[in-house]
Amino acid sequence: MSITHAYAAMSATTPLVPWTLQRRAPGAQDVDIDILYCGVCHSDLHAARSDWGGTVYPIVPGHEIVGRVTAVGAGVTRFSPGQLVGVGCLVDSCRQCGSCADGLEQYCERGSTGTYNAPDKHGGITYGGYSTRIVVDEAFVLRIPETLDPAAAAPLLCAGITTYSPLRHWQVKPGMAVGVVGLGGLGHMAIKLAKAMGARVALFTTSPAKAEDARRLGADEVIVSTDRAQMKAQSRRLDLVLDTIAASHDLDVYLRTLKRDGTLVLIGVPDRPHAAPNVANLVFQRRSIAGSLIGGIKETQEMLDFCGAHGIVSDIEAIPMGRINDAYERMLRSDVRYRFVIDMSSLKNVNAG
Repeated sequence: MSITHAYAAMSATTPLVPWTLQRRAPGAQDVDIDILYCGVCHSDLHAARSDWGGTVYPIVPGHEIVGRVTAVGAGVTRFSPGQLVGVGCLVDSCRQCGSCADGLEQYCERGSTGTYNAPDKHGGITYGGYSTRIVVDEAFVLRIPETLDPAAAAPLLCAGITTYSPLRHWQVKPGMAVGVVGLGGLGHMAIKLAKAMGARVALFTTSPAKAEDARRLGADEVIVSTDRAQMKAQSRRLDLVLDTIAASHDLDVYLRTLKRDGTLVLIGVPDRPHAAPNVANLVFQRRSIAGSLIGGIKETQEMLDFCGAHGIVSDIEAIPMGRINDAYERMLRSDVRYRFVIDMSSLKNVNAG
């Protein structure tokens, strides 16, 4: 066991504060990682404030982790000290069920182990990447391409795989038309990845002011979703739509943009249900509504390698650990383009109490 400096929320209503936790000594299959950067996901805020319930305090958020290996267990074969690695949303699963056998650990039928706020088979609760160090089984550690900026690569571990997985599952290829609803942490990654796969990309936004940035990111078209004429012009044009919005909204306006057999994939989770769509918009064009959750370890590594080959990273604003509470407030105002990333060197010498 060793003392690790961190930032933690002690309750749903108090700011994150310096804290120390005990990390386990690396076992035979473990990788000990010195954390360099950790992305700030909206899920971190929801968990810290127990918006979804079930938060165990104190909680150390963070599941977009990039660092360097400092030590490995005797049985580790895939990693060595000095290697640039990442840890995403998962640190374990049952490894025996059908989903795990298919490389889809996020759908583990016995329950996967989240990087934070999850029961840890080693005892207690998992603590995430708002800390200087983490110890993870090598099966859940990922290789980060050395060609990528490590800070900007951190959000790939959640925002990147969350958007890459449905693009791959629905087999996006050159010439296809892909719509992206919302330009935020997820949306900006969806544009970059779909464009790199050769798709024609259309962004749907309520804000005309986002058009220039969307085109910079790779969007071929920008449609203001509140403009009926613009939306009507998109009727039956798209093969796939990724809906990143985490608030209840009208799904029918996006269903109508799909071709026959097109799919609307929901990756944003609202705090209350969407209104039921008009069934006719599904039946008469054989359209589908689906959902998608992050990605398995194999697919996440595939995504990282794809990003390495295409030079894709997240657009980030780096912050010191001490500004995390301000970052949370800014996220609530959508005041970030497009992901905060904590520079963990700012925490290395904190004497947390």
